[in-house]
Formats: sequence, C-alpha cells, structure tokens
Amino acid sequence: MAADPAADRPTETAADPAADTPATPGSPVGATPDSPVARLARERVDHRFKGLPPSAEGRTVGELAAERRSLFTGGFTTPVLVLSAEALEHNLAALERYAAAHGLAFAPHGKTSLAPQLFERQLDRGAWGITAAVPTQVRLYRAFGIQRIFLANEVVDAAALHWLARELDADPDFRFIAYVDSPRGVELMDAALREAGARRPVDVVVELGAGPGARTGARTEADCAAVADAVAATGTLRLVGVAGYEGEVPEPDGERVRAWLRRLTALAVAFDREGRFAEADEIVVSAGGSAWFDAVADVFEELPELSGPVLKLLRSGAYVSHDDGRYREVTPFNRVPEEGTLRPAFRLWAQVVSRPEPGQAFLNAGKRDAAYDIDLPEPQVIRSPDGTERPATGLTVTGLSDQHAWLAVEEGTRLEVGDWVGLGLSHPCTSFDKWQLIPVAEADGTVTDYIRTFF
Repeated sequence: MAADPAADRPTETAADPAADTPATPGSPVGATPDSPVARLARERVDHRFKGLPPSAEGRTVGELAAERRSLFTGGFTTPVLVLSAEALEHNLAALERYAAAHGLAFAPHGKTSLAPQLFERQLDRGAWGITAAVPTQVRLYRAFGIQRIFLANEVVDAAALHWLARELDADPDFRFIAYVDSPRGVELMDAALREAGARRPVDVVVELGAGPGARTGARTEADCAAVADAVAATGTLRLVGVAGYEGEVPEPDGERVRAWLRRLTALAVAFDREGRFAEADEIVVSAGGSAWFDAVADVFEELPELSGPVLKLLRSGAYVSHDDGRYREVTPFNRVPEEGTLRPAFRLWAQVVSRPEPGQAFLNAGKRDAAYDIDLPEPQVIRSPDGTERPATGLTVTGLSDQHAWLAVEEGTRLEVGDWVGLGLSHPCTSFDKWQLIPVAEADGTVTDYIRTFF
C-alpha cells in the first residue's frame, strides 16, 4: 500500500454522531447544520469502519471528506467498497425523470441501502417518501426525520404498533401507510392499537398476492374484500388503497406481470365503486420493484378516474446503486432504452495476496465483503502498484471464502501479488449491508464523501 500522505493525529474517543457540535465539511448537500443527516459528518472515524485509512483515526467523517484523499494513494486499505459519485448522481436523476414523465409518485425502497444520506438525496430528487420492509426500519427513518413512510409489509408486532401509535399521535404531519393481507392480521393490529390508546387511525392498503406460490398478499379478490371488511369493522385502521409486488408473479414475463397489475388496478376500481375509500384523503395504488417498473407505469396509466385523487406509488429501490449483475440484466431500461439508463455505482477493490499456482490467485475479499447470493463478483480492472490500470481480462471469480476470493487466472494473464483488482458486484441489497461507512469517489479516485449505513 502507498504511504498515507496525511500526518497522523491522536486517537480520540468515538463521539455520538448526533452530538450538538458545529457543522463540518462533508455534510450532505441540502442538510441543515442541525439535521440528523448532517450530524453524521461529526461521527469519529475508528476501527468500526473497514477500509478507511488508519491515519484517519479520530478525525470526523466530515473532516476526512474535506481532505479529498485519493482512494489509491491516500492510505485506504483493502478490501474497500466504493460508490461512484457520478453513477449515483446519474441514477438519482434517471428515476426522478422517469417517475415525473409517467405521473408516478416515488417511494424508493430504503432497505436497499439503509443509508439516510441517500434517502435525503432521493427526497431532494422528488421522492414522495421512503418505503420500509419492517418496523425497525420505520424507526430508523423516523430518527432521521422521514415524514412519509410506506411499509410494504403487514405489521402484527404489538410492541411495534404501540410505538407507531405514539409516533403518529405525537406528529400530525407524519404520513404512514402499511400493508394488510388477512383478517387475522387486521384483528391483531386493531387489538394492539386499541391497547396503545391510539388517537389517529393507521392508514392501510390491502395487499393483493401475485399468485399461487408467491410471497405475501391475499390470494383472490374475494380474500381482499374480506380483509377490507375487517378493516372497516375497526376504529383504528383506515383503508386508503391497494398494493402488491409484481416481482413475485410466478414465471414473470411482460404479459403475466401486466395481467397481474391489471388485477390490482381493477381491485382499486371495484373497491372505489363500493365506497370502501370514503374516508381516504387520496386513493393509493402501489407496486413496482426494480425489474418491472415499465409495466407498472404502463398499467397505472390505464387506471380510470376514481372518486378521489389517486397516488400512483412506485417503490423501486435498487436503482440508486444499480449493479453489475442481476439488475444490469433485468432493468426495464433494457426494454425502453430511450427512457433512460442506469449505471453501476459499486466497485469493490481487493488486493492479490497469493498466487500459489499458475492458474490460481487469491484476493483478500470474501463473503464478509461482497454480495454472493445471486452472482459472484465480476473482475473488471487490474491496478498495478505504479498506478497503471488494465482490463481484468482472463480473471474469473470461481468462489468466495469468508475473507478470500478464488480467482481463476487464464494463461498469459499478467497478475502479481500486490495488484489491486476492481470487482463489480451483483445485488445491491446484500452489498450495502456489509459496510457501515462507504467512500464515495469521483472517476479519478478522489474521495468526496462517505455514506453511513444502519444495518
């Protein structure tokens, strides 16, 4: 590794990131000095954060960002996961444009990154709110001031519902919507909310399942009506719409996905005609993962006028970082390239630590560092100690151990112990969760910011 050009500073005790101290360089754009997101820049760098320069120990994250160190000569250690500043900005803008062009509200799924700095940037780029998967994530979002949250799951945990009731009662501007998919779930929600003395009803949408063998959701329209009847019988819940996830349609293709989406919109129309949304301020119709948002846009555009304003809510989340595997293959922009593109923002840099055989090498990054649940990492570039780079032609990751990547090396490929290898990753949702603090670097390797995650 190249020597760190910055002088060492004395180690300080890690401070509370929410401590009330002056704002520092590196605070997210648009964050007020006292916002929870801005206060992340005051957190101290220490042993918790993989890959950061040892000489940065004791600095605040904001101070380190202001130094604009080079990823390659600034003392960073391998393995280190990096986000591309240019790709992040490109992707944020791409979905903002797409949603606006198709009249869609946008609540990107926050489980992808669990990174409040990225949430803030998504909201700044027009997002209606942020989607969550479990109540723990809702608590995180609230800690960082998120005012609109869509929980794409049924919540029946009494302790979580007691907390939610207090949160809603304390903040009249907090908008929260959750799935319901069974009369039993409605019964448990109602009991917990009554026990909590909830004063505001919890807004819910009936989840239509994507078909036999799919994940959650009421399986038939009759089942959905039974759930809606159960909601109407409570005083603690308010039915405001319908929702589901088209990514769970069995053997999905464009025809099957659109057929299921038309079932969803037809359910909204039927419920509206039956007066089931009479108490709703607006009618919510929501779907949309990262593989079929073009189908969602097409079918939601067909939705006829209803008795009240309609919130057509898209929930795609993986777009923010995109990837070099699963989502590169399935992004709808492959089908509609005229409407935009996404760029992979992740690169995991690892170092060659062993070349025990002519056709074999090992990197110092493994399952603890890289996503591997869908695809193995993809070698993309080799960087020599002298700073020269070349394509990683002839390299293939064949397996991962906990802290090693197994590399097959074709005959004639130049690769030495000490070389850095840049890896593309597949599946953002299992990439972010392995890193608590992720450098954001410009194309020339200048690190300009650090993204804090909360898994």
